[in-house]
Parts: sequence; C-alpha cells; structure tokens
Amino acid sequence: MATWNSRGLRGSTLEEMINSTNEYYRTKKLALVQKIPTPITPLNFDSDKRLITKAYFEKDSTVDYIGVVQEIPVCFDAKECHTDTFSLQNIHSHQYEFMKEFEEQGGISFIIIYFSERNDIYYMPFRELKEYVERVDEGHAKNFKYAELNDDYFIKSEGGAIVHYLKGLERDLEER
Repeated sequence: MATWNSRGLRGSTLEEMINSTNEYYRTKKLALVQKIPTPITPLNFDSDKRLITKAYFEKDSTVDYIGVVQEIPVCFDAKECHTDTFSLQNIHSHQYEFMKEFEEQGGISFIIIYFSERNDIYYMPFRELKEYVERVDEGHAKNFKYAELNDDYFIKSEGGAIVHYLKGLERDLEER
C-alpha cells in the first residue's frame, strides 16, 4: 500500500507557481486548467497542528493538471528535479498511459519540469517523453540529461504567468 508522508510535499514550489499561472490564465480567459487532487485516506492526524502526518493513496493518480486552452484539451504533470539527471522512475506507468490515451483522444499531454538548482523550467511534449521511455527498451539508462533537452522548450515567466507554459504549448502545436 502506497503511503503519504513528508515526502509528499515534493514539487510544492512548482505547483504553487503553476497554480498562480493557472489563475492568471483564467482571469485573462486564456485557459481553464485545474489541479487534480490525489485522493488519500488519513492514517495519522496531529490534532494540535491540524495536520495529516500519514495517509495512504486510495488509488493511482493520473496527472497533476487537466483543463482546456482555447478549445484544446490539455493534461500535464509537474515534476521537480534537483540535479541535471531526470529519472524516468518519476513518471509512473499509470501516468504515462493516461497521457498516451489522452493524446490518442486528440488532447495534448506534456510535463513541466523544474530544474531547481538551475532555476529553469522545461515544457516536455509527450512525444519527447515517449522517445525517452522507448529508448529504455533499447538498453539506455532510465533517465535523461538536462543537456539533451531542446532549448526551444525552456519557458520563462511573462507578465502574470510565472510558468508560461502556453509558450511551450504553442511550439508543441506548431510542430505537430
């Protein structure tokens, strides 16, 4: 049984930045994207601090975010990486399968990766993720390096969009 503990807060910095961006996009009527909560059942609760200290996941989650951008369905996951090597083990098989099926239904799937040591944010189209996953079957390591990434997909803040992923989505659509 999978359980949640203090490690469950990994990625919260990136998620706060994305949540702020999503609110900005919503107010500007550019997109309507929501964070999908992962259902948990609490096991331990610190009533003094009003804090869940241990819980188990009720079921596998899909992705972190889902919504629509100018009539285009999108789903994506947010990942933080503290080194220049991103382990593909951070992408669970059920998440990968959901993104694959989402694409097959005409939606756009992607991952946003925050390389925290560099303070860089990367928009990874699903097709790029798929290439990295497929090369593992060819004997490659279960990771990819920062240096392998396409410079055109690094995204910056712009206006009220802290993680301006619509720029990455725009490029992604152009290349399809």
